[in-house]
Amino acid sequence: MKLLRTIRLDPSDGFVFRIAAAPGEWAICGTFLFADTDLAGLTGKDLAAFRSGFLGVPSLGWSTLAQVVEVDDADRRAAIDAAARCFLERLGAPDAAAARQAATEEIEFAASLCDHPADTLIALHRRAEGGTIRESFRQLRPRPGAPPRRVFDFSAAVEDDEPGETVDLARLARGESA
Repeated sequence: MKLLRTIRLDPSDGFVFRIAAAPGEWAICGTFLFADTDLAGLTGKDLAAFRSGFLGVPSLGWSTLAQVVEVDDADRRAAIDAAARCFLERLGAPDAAAARQAATEEIEFAASLCDHPADTLIALHRRAEGGTIRESFRQLRPRPGAPPRRVFDFSAAVEDDEPGETVDLARLARGESA
């Protein structure tokens, strides 16, 4: 079985998001955090989290990418337990049972995105459309013959026809505007 973990290929998440997830945390989509948000009013780091952030558990920080990892039943239970604790203690779930049910659903949804080889990177794009939030996902796979895990050796496998956004990560890391 497979789940998602947060990953940092460079320091950009620390600049892009208000709170960045630590590398190696369990990753869920976290779209529910935007359910009661005025999406048109989002700006800056909050807008970046809406557009492209996976939610890290337990930090409740954001990650641009998530990595598909092999797990066992104990890991799956640990991911659900960590998410349930966050939902109950930090996000106001009404009771432990409701927190666990929501956590299980979030972890199962994350697992449904893992129909790829281990170490595949997954990117998320959210948008508001007709009063609902739409999500799309793409996989980043190593280029054939490239050394593993070098950020510039990955290419996107786009699954939809949306226009892409570009970000100059090197300029952001130096503190320059894009």
